[in-house]
Amino acid sequence: MFGWHHTGDVGYKDNHGFVYIVDRKKDMIVTGGFNVFSAEVEHVIAEHPSVEDCAVIGVPDEKWGEAVKAVIQLKPSTHATEQEIVQLVKSVLGSVHAPKTVDIVTSLPRSPNGKVLKREIRDKFWAGANRRVG
Repeated sequence: MFGWHHTGDVGYKDNHGFVYIVDRKKDMIVTGGFNVFSAEVEHVIAEHPSVEDCAVIGVPDEKWGEAVKAVIQLKPSTHATEQEIVQLVKSVLGSVHAPKTVDIVTSLPRSPNGKVLKREIRDKFWAGANRRVG
């Protein structure tokens, strides 16, 4: 429409005219009026030496609308605590971006081509919710 193709991506353009895609609109978490891009938080969590892969989603929260949640698959024979993950994100991105909860799972749901199925993870937490943000 009007020369634009709407992809659902969220991004910004810098002072030099470069365009940066930061996340998908459907994956953006709105918590207490702040926009948290899940990809940004996932990138920080992936830097932890024990993390194999992760998904960051918004889950229902009575006070904030959505709360940041991390679902993490660890590398074999490694260990990480919820506190380590939360502190790592706080130290890099700040408290608003830090997960309020962290689930450690043996494996993340994936499509046949290996992509993490965030919708499948998210739907489990939103089942029966009165409202859905985003």
